Amino acid sequence: MQRFLTAGLRQLASPAFLAGALLALSAGVANAQASKAPAQDDPAPPAVTAPAATQSGGIKSANIFEIAPDASTDPKYSEQTNAQRGQVQPGNNAPMWRDVGKGVTGYTSLPYPEAGNMIQGFVQYPGSSLTNAGEAWRQVRNNWIIPYGGSLLLIAAVALALFYFGKGTIKLHGSETGRVIERFTYVERAAHWVNAITFVVLAVSGIVMAFGKFFLLPIIGSTLFGWLTYALKNMHNFAGPLFAVSLVVVFFTFLKDNWPSKEDFAWIMKAGGLFGGAEVPSHRFNAGEKVVFWGGVFFLGLLVVGSGVFLDKIVPAVDYTRANMQVAHMIHGVATVLMMAMFLGHIYMGTIGMEGAYKAMKTGYVDETWAKEHHELWYDDIKAGKIPAHRTAAAAAAASDAPRAA
Repeated sequence: MQRFLTAGLRQLASPAFLAGALLALSAGVANAQASKAPAQDDPAPPAVTAPAATQSGGIKSANIFEIAPDASTDPKYSEQTNAQRGQVQPGNNAPMWRDVGKGVTGYTSLPYPEAGNMIQGFVQYPGSSLTNAGEAWRQVRNNWIIPYGGSLLLIAAVALALFYFGKGTIKLHGSETGRVIERFTYVERAAHWVNAITFVVLAVSGIVMAFGKFFLLPIIGSTLFGWLTYALKNMHNFAGPLFAVSLVVVFFTFLKDNWPSKEDFAWIMKAGGLFGGAEVPSHRFNAGEKVVFWGGVFFLGLLVVGSGVFLDKIVPAVDYTRANMQVAHMIHGVATVLMMAMFLGHIYMGTIGMEGAYKAMKTGYVDETWAKEHHELWYDDIKAGKIPAHRTAAAAAAASDAPRAA
């Protein structure tokens, strides 16, 4: 018994035990000071740190008794708490991710704008609460552009189908003469076909990328859909600049015959005679075609091309920030949907909607009967010599050697 008591007293008197006792005592004092509310005139209690104890193995123990200062009185509160957390909770990056979520700019060696911001900042719209800008853009795209844009395209397609099955193809009332008139030159047809082909590529790829997950993904599966959208995305990006150039060529090529005239008002009031027995006289292009030209090619074309070129990042000296890209994306989405809906009617009338219209763009010629019935004022100008029937020698020779029926 005496031997055990002696060993116990030696253990109590050992330096390691005394250091541990001092450590516990200082921790108790620190906790008491932290729990005691200081008076208003007293300064904030200082941080109390106990000296690190040395264990028998020579390894320093971690300090877990550091008192965090009050955030309202210490401007370095966050740095101190982060340093403390790094000691007691190594690997806990919660404060950093909170800063990231707030849009705090960090350091990066990348030269791109906003490269130091992992998450976009917050915005507040009238009548709404503070919202993350990226989430706000996503909500606009998913809740407005996609559902309403898709509905508009479906409505346009269904309306054209109902019109076709109800009225059918618009045919000639008179007999063909066998004499042809050049309606489109080779340059005009080349510009139109380049623009039309690139438009179809952009329209199909855009529809699949925007709406494909609703009607195509369940059918072909995620793997094939992923490869398809990847290929179409690249086709979309490369066909866009070509479409932009061809659109400019088409605009200046057909500009001279698309200026509004007083006869266009009568054509609009009677809807071009679509619901009557006879068509309304018009010049080379009627009022409906002029609406497509000015509304679709010019106005919507400017929006589509401008926003698309911006999204392709081929404009120099421009800040491609996330906010700018999001605005360009919304403009591009709305303008392209409106353009596709408008051009659906143009494509319909140029193919199955009107007899001879497709052949006019394919060969460049129409029969005299077709010209007189669909564009009577243009036909009268040709007969009166105001407009040459064949604008090139090659066209005149082709027309005389191989007359074509429209």
